[in-house]
Amino acid sequence: MQVTFDLPDDVVAQLNLFEGKLPEILELGMRELNTLEQVGFSGLTEVVEFFASLPTPEAIIALRPSETLQTQISNLLEKNRTVGLTPEDEKIWQGYQYLEHIVRMAKARAFLKLKQTQAE
Repeated sequence: MQVTFDLPDDVVAQLNLFEGKLPEILELGMRELNTLEQVGFSGLTEVVEFFASLPTPEAIIALRPSETLQTQISNLLEKNRTVGLTPEDEKIWQGYQYLEHIVRMAKARAFLKLKQTQAE
């Protein structure tokens, strides 16, 4: 498929450097936009970027939710206690539960790795 659109000159100059990767750039950009449009559920990017930095086992064990993420979780918990969650809220809550599961698994593995290192 061929697509034509107008871009500012500075964007064109930047894209010229990555001419062979334009489909990949568009795909990644669309993924990012879709992620941003998932209202309410943030935090996944934060955690993925943390793990992508290849943290030490100690850093993994020390990982805690950011203040923003903790506020979002607290707000959902309060809403659940008072008025109940909407279907959209429930979907966001399930995302947070999945994220917590991933972090718990990483922490468990980090503890095992530390224990093995100390035993050697």
